[in-house]
Amino acid sequence: DISKRGAVASLYSCCAILLDKVASPSFAEGELLLHTLERPKKIQNDPSCAAASGRKIGPKMNPTTANFAGQQVTPASLYVGDLHPDVTEAMLFEKFSTQGPVLSIRVCRDVVTRRSLGYAYVNFQNPQDAERCMDALNFEPMKSRPMRIMWSQRDPAFRRSGVGNIFIKNLDKGIDNKALHDTFNAFGAIMSCKVATDEKGQSKGYGFVHFETDEAAQSAIDKVNGMLLNDRKVFVGRFMSRRERMEKLGTTPQQFTNIYIKNFPDDIDTDEKLMTMFSEFGKIVSAKVMLDKISGKSRGFGFCSFESPADAETARNEMNEKVLEGGKTLYVGRAQKKYEREAELRAKFAKLKEQRSRTYQGVNLYIKNLDDGIDDERLQKEFSSYGSITSAKVMRDEKGLSKGFGFVCFSSPEEATKAVTEMNGRMIGAKPLYVALAQRKEDRKAQLSQQYMQVRSQPMRMQQVGTLYMFAL
Repeated sequence: DISKRGAVASLYSCCAILLDKVASPSFAEGELLLHTLERPKKIQNDPSCAAASGRKIGPKMNPTTANFAGQQVTPASLYVGDLHPDVTEAMLFEKFSTQGPVLSIRVCRDVVTRRSLGYAYVNFQNPQDAERCMDALNFEPMKSRPMRIMWSQRDPAFRRSGVGNIFIKNLDKGIDNKALHDTFNAFGAIMSCKVATDEKGQSKGYGFVHFETDEAAQSAIDKVNGMLLNDRKVFVGRFMSRRERMEKLGTTPQQFTNIYIKNFPDDIDTDEKLMTMFSEFGKIVSAKVMLDKISGKSRGFGFCSFESPADAETARNEMNEKVLEGGKTLYVGRAQKKYEREAELRAKFAKLKEQRSRTYQGVNLYIKNLDDGIDDERLQKEFSSYGSITSAKVMRDEKGLSKGFGFVCFSSPEEATKAVTEMNGRMIGAKPLYVALAQRKEDRKAQLSQQYMQVRSQPMRMQQVGTLYMFAL
């Protein structure tokens, strides 16, 4: 009958899991397995179990359900994050087994060092037990660290989509994960909730809340954005990936209230002095001079935050490149995030590299196999008969020894081409030179790759010709 078939299926599944786990190297590392044949109709939604029993969780299936033997089964797998490095499977079992029968517990570890990665998965036999556990133990401390518990979401596409995910900034330092969860829990079911912290565990003043539905996220944005939390006005908006933020910055006018100031005199060593320096441009919310941690002296840069974006822009326009007493030139600009500065520098250097490549295209020569005694002057002398040389350089290591290659730049492509024709293969000293037009690293790699593919394809063509010849015979 149906109940017997369900019991047999459960028995096969459990045996397959056990065999799979015992054969796995991770079993020796202490993964805790607690299999039972009670309630045979409840099958856990664990990837190893699915692999062992032959189940497939299809992409079109609801992520909160799985299919086994034609029946819809609710998974009971929990993700437990923010764990102390010393937390083990046995400790988690002692804590979580009070809420119901536990099938398996696994603390995820580094493949090489076997140190804890700070999170684990706990699989319950009964989904109701898992739900009760999440309500009872979420944010409860273990080894002085509050655990962050949520449903295990197996679909990475859903996690990365950003649907239902919101970003909150300007949070009071006293707001932790639990306080943030309690604040936003009224708007809908929360999948995950986290306040960003530094290496000391102190809040960075911003966090994230991921709701199950997009409607709940929008409701939270509408109701909480601009409200006071612990006497601080918070910003609540849609979560945007770094790529999306960079695209938005590139297509919209940038308004800012925070400015970065550097190269100011050493006597401006307090926040009050910096604030006085810029107070004529508008109301300043805060000012900060960055000090050396050891000496306590000014490092020559700081920040000013204005109340109005117009005042901040005026201060930048008026004070940037202003020459101060003592001859120092002040720099004032929009305060940028690290990723913004890196992206701006990358774009700047890429543009300079492209311009330099266009400037020297067809006139710069690469020379290798140089004799150790050849220096810049000798290299220029050897090539000077072919035209006007703008620069000649032999590349050297940190000890000043020749690396055996260098560059010669002519004033016209015609002169460079003539030098390549005449000088390639010529003996200078005891070695024959290799002379060619200098290429960018990317172009050289592409050319070598193409040559390699052509060389590889030749034996295949010869083999095909040989096969056809044999068939013809």
